[in-house]
Amino acid sequence: MKIYEVDLYEPVQQYFKRLGYKVHGEVHHCDVAALKEEHLVIVELKLSLNIDLLIQATKRQRLTDMVYIAIPKPKFSLRTKKWKDICYLMRRLELGLMIVSFQKSGAYVEVKIHPSLFDRNKSMQVSRKKRDNIMKEIEGRHGDYNIGGSNQTKIMTAYKENCIHIACCLERFGPLSPKLLREFGTGDKTLSILHKNYYGWFERIKRGTYIINEKGKIEMQSYPEIVDFYKKSMKGL
Repeated sequence: MKIYEVDLYEPVQQYFKRLGYKVHGEVHHCDVAALKEEHLVIVELKLSLNIDLLIQATKRQRLTDMVYIAIPKPKFSLRTKKWKDICYLMRRLELGLMIVSFQKSGAYVEVKIHPSLFDRNKSMQVSRKKRDNIMKEIEGRHGDYNIGGSNQTKIMTAYKENCIHIACCLERFGPLSPKLLREFGTGDKTLSILHKNYYGWFERIKRGTYIINEKGKIEMQSYPEIVDFYKKSMKGL
């Protein structure tokens, strides 16, 4: 069954009428306007979410803090990341979100989000670990070796830099223990990096002593700028 924007009106109208609102369509360019005492609700009806709709809805917030967007129930699952991201955006914009389901028995409205103030400080507290990880990653890098916006390319991370640093030390000084490597500035994650050996560059030749293997020597040369940086930092040692 093909659905049109006008098909959304009646179920939304009936929803607010049941709540005691006086409801009208197309009031000063608002798709739906509902009034109950001094409480004004505005609903914008659209078949799908898009940037124009979001702009339109946020402009309606000049008139009332109770602004909803109503769309047909999406064909994709409401448990997906895509839907969760949509809900986050609605909350971030302090907009309400209604979905209209069309069935043989009729259409009905389900309010997924009510308009409410967005607590940015609370949101940042919830994401504090991610924020800390970004800051640690920046601190762990010694140069800007990635081009912002690039994709399908190898990304230089602080972890990989750390591996290259260890590789450079082992190449220059030969077999070393994690303790001696840390004295050369390879950091607290040295033992973990050697033990996990994510890139397969290192080998343990005896208890507590590691070397760089041929694979490591070859692959580290793919990062000449970083290798050069660490080799220069080791001059005089």
